[in-house]
Amino acid sequence: MGLINLILLVKEALRECGRGLDSTDTLATQTGFILSMRGGAAMLLAGDIGGTKTDLAIYSPESGPREPLAQAEFPSGSYPSLEAIVREFLAQTGAVVEHACFDVAGPVIAGRAKVTNLPWVVEAAKIADELSLKSVHLLNDLEAIARAVPILQPGDLHTLSAGEPITGGAIAVIAPGTGLGEAFLTWDGTCYQAHASEGGHADFAPTSSIQVGLLEYLLERYEHVSYERVCSGIGIGNIYDYLRDRGVIPESPELARRLSEVSDRTPLIVDAGLRSEAPDPLCRATIDTFLDILGAEAGNLALKVLATGGVYLGGGIPLHVLPALEDGRFLRAFRAKGRFADLLARIPVHVIVERAALIGAASYGLAFDRDGGA
Repeated sequence: MGLINLILLVKEALRECGRGLDSTDTLATQTGFILSMRGGAAMLLAGDIGGTKTDLAIYSPESGPREPLAQAEFPSGSYPSLEAIVREFLAQTGAVVEHACFDVAGPVIAGRAKVTNLPWVVEAAKIADELSLKSVHLLNDLEAIARAVPILQPGDLHTLSAGEPITGGAIAVIAPGTGLGEAFLTWDGTCYQAHASEGGHADFAPTSSIQVGLLEYLLERYEHVSYERVCSGIGIGNIYDYLRDRGVIPESPELARRLSEVSDRTPLIVDAGLRSEAPDPLCRATIDTFLDILGAEAGNLALKVLATGGVYLGGGIPLHVLPALEDGRFLRAFRAKGRFADLLARIPVHVIVERAALIGAASYGLAFDRDGGA
């Protein structure tokens, strides 16, 4: 169940502690020893809950939000609930935690969230009761990424445009993954404050004849066409279908066969469109259209919050299409704002290459429990 990171973290921590465990020691025994070496401080369980995968990790106040003591990844769709994943993770580690903080792909209202693209309802009070935790906090996944931005390090970022950042300027975060998330940060005079949004569900506004056709195509299938329908993992599949069904570019029979055999087509489309030798024309056109839409919507968000502090691309897709992001297409769409093109050209644009949501959830949870919710 994705225990490679967990095992590596345990072994590294054992070396730091100068502890030699023999081969009969279980992973839970090893992890329990590590946690006991942290002085008995209350441990935090943090999680990044997505439609495709769930990342869980354990932190201590001493280690901070960038150094998990144990970490593992789970396929979300293989479990009936978040509680089931947490129980398995804690059993694997042998850890005893008192507090938890989870970021969720979906709006969080009064400690409750319906996870977008999963049949889960996550409730803080219910999790605390079932798992005997002193406190459980929920926050939107994009708010978690936004909270991580101020503590990201240079190695956590890949810069597409250095721009001319303004100190204390607002910051925009846009993250295409399974869905599309958006958030922003504002400066309050002493620190940045993160704000969640559901901007990814705003109406899709096409900027070219191809995109107009895409909107018309999707309106035949959906009552509402949001940016998430065209600018996400879901969106890549929709764009591909449109270009194929409208006869813009013919589909390869071999690729059609391969796509019919998988439940998630996005990785195959991306790989086929970006391979160095003989990229698939339909897949490449799909990626180009996706980048045009992502660039335009990132520019829209930058204008709406006046993101002079920078725009940060999160989520899983930017990492997988990084070579295409660097070819200039994305930035041209980002800056194509008429009279405000010069302003957009001065806004820095970065791709987040670290697991920022988990860092943000851990940072929030540690701070909340340290300050008593203040």
